[in-house]
Amino acid sequence: MYAPAQHDEVTGIVRYLDEQLTAIRAAAFGLTEEQARATPCRSALSVGGIIKHAAYGMRGSLERLTTGVVAQEIDAEAYAAFTDSFAVRDDETVAGTIEDFDKARDRFVAAVAATDPAAETTAPPAPWHGIVEARPIHARYYLVHLIEEYARHAGHADIIREQIDGVAVPALVLTLAGAPANDFFQPYEPAPGTLLA
Repeated sequence: MYAPAQHDEVTGIVRYLDEQLTAIRAAAFGLTEEQARATPCRSALSVGGIIKHAAYGMRGSLERLTTGVVAQEIDAEAYAAFTDSFAVRDDETVAGTIEDFDKARDRFVAAVAATDPAAETTAPPAPWHGIVEARPIHARYYLVHLIEEYARHAGHADIIREQIDGVAVPALVLTLAGAPANDFFQPYEPAPGTLLA
């Protein structure tokens, strides 16, 4: 949890983003490879797929935050890479997607921390929302959008995890953080050999 504090704006944004990333990753804690690929809801989303997609998104954001380059065209190849990012393929492992996530996360969080929320930048077209041209924005707009995106994915991961074994992600986050048992929380005990165990 991002505990109440009097941080500057970008630090607060970093902490909220990192909280969502922690939840996404924790959703895999104690699952088998097969469980992490399961799609127990009506969508095609799995815990492993969400982790893979989050890493994909962080890599794209990293490029934007460090170079200022914003992709203007969404071609067939870019769209195929986007859709592929939601599923762990047969030639991939969920453990591998977690490693990829961890590598992307460190660099992504550092790039967000180095961003001035008041800096001027550009939002690319979003034709799915009827926005067909790039628009000027402050970096703050994009950074808050990142919180929105990763919070949505963390919520998806939590729902999927609860459908698999009834365990809620906040308990997994606390367990991974080493929180002691109390009247409101009992640490989760993963089976040996499962993800992140």
